[in-house]
Amino acid sequence: MSSSETAAPAPIHVVGGGLAGSEAAWQIARAGVPVILHEMRPVRGTDAHQTDGLAELVCSNSFRSDDPLNNAVGLLHAEMRRAGSLILRAADAHKVPAGGALAVDRDGFSAAVQAALEADPLVSIRREEVAGLPPEEWGSVVIATGPLTSPALATAVQGVTGEDALAFFDAIAPIVHRDSIDLSVAWFQSRYDKPGPGGDGRDYINCPLDAQQYEAFIAALLAGDKTEFKEWETNTPYFEGCLPIEVMAARGFDTLRYGPMKPVGLRDPRTGTRPHAVVQLRQDNALGTLYNIVGFQTKLKHGEQARIFRAIPGLENAEFARLGGLHRNTFLNSPKLLDATLRLKARPQLRFAGQVTGVEGYVESAAIGLLAGRFAAAEARGQPPALPPATTAFGALLAHITGGADAETFQPMNVNFGLFPPLEGKVRKNERKQALAHRALAEIDRWLDVKVDAAA
Repeated sequence: MSSSETAAPAPIHVVGGGLAGSEAAWQIARAGVPVILHEMRPVRGTDAHQTDGLAELVCSNSFRSDDPLNNAVGLLHAEMRRAGSLILRAADAHKVPAGGALAVDRDGFSAAVQAALEADPLVSIRREEVAGLPPEEWGSVVIATGPLTSPALATAVQGVTGEDALAFFDAIAPIVHRDSIDLSVAWFQSRYDKPGPGGDGRDYINCPLDAQQYEAFIAALLAGDKTEFKEWETNTPYFEGCLPIEVMAARGFDTLRYGPMKPVGLRDPRTGTRPHAVVQLRQDNALGTLYNIVGFQTKLKHGEQARIFRAIPGLENAEFARLGGLHRNTFLNSPKLLDATLRLKARPQLRFAGQVTGVEGYVESAAIGLLAGRFAAAEARGQPPALPPATTAFGALLAHITGGADAETFQPMNVNFGLFPPLEGKVRKNERKQALAHRALAEIDRWLDVKVDAAA
């Protein structure tokens, strides 16, 4: 046996085949380190997944804004592309029209991620549940089990940390068959006619409501029969970025008109005027046969959903490919439990990645998976992990969950420019986001050069 073979690093285990776990496995393999990816589906299902595909999207098919200079998540897209992200590569290859957002064909996206990992000689995929903490002999492990971590593993982590896991509810929006939407009432248009990746400025289907229809819709939402919580769920808070639509409606009569049903930037071609309120639907697959109702996450019972949503003009005959649902998410108190490279302080051979660390959103979860994979691979190669600068989207998000947030009040967080260190000198308010983005992109390029040099 050659010296190079004897010096080969031991495999790193990744638990969870969602976006974070898939990205972590990809980054580990790109660094020349073998990886074993454990995914419990289909051996054990979850309350939200419908397939056994890796990187299945369950809440939405949107990766949100793709604008790198004016939106923090768009900037994170750009940084991930520079870092060779598998998730962004698959998203770009399977995007569907969505205005200024990056949205994907769910099935094509998941299949592309799985095919890439299955084809990599350094990646082994095992379909099995990891019940409890990984065994000591596994050595380095990345736990990316997401918001639906199996009860056995969640209980084991609680036993090691001595901390109770926090939890919140995440609601899923319904999906409608395109040919069941009445386009004599609804129309295609993006807000302000803004085109996005692969789009033409007509990327959403818009259903208009006048004042009377809006009032009736709000009343129906509030009165509708809703899912009953189990006793242990009753005090679990929602995440503010994914509130059920009826919860938003209960906060005030016009809350939805200033939220997902806002009519700004839209004009009904039948009347030439802006509607009182609008329900938007976004393309959900590459064929354009399915559309999801934007912002309509819900805990309404299925019969109520069909009744209430079919009262929306243009959706009177809507056929639903999937109705909305509700599931319980769990996450760690990461500022207290994790170190700067995402290792569990109580057991440093375990790293955590994805939504279980307290980031919110597909892109953020995959980004933390990317970082965890790189950190684990660097250690396996005998190199100290290099932290991304806090001035980058990677670094700002990482710093927030590993110490920047208050452990006493820690809640899931999307990436946003408020997490970035302030700029030096005076910058006009309307130029601040672009200045932060340009600084971040310059810093991420320098960081990636360091990573390349370190691996050479």
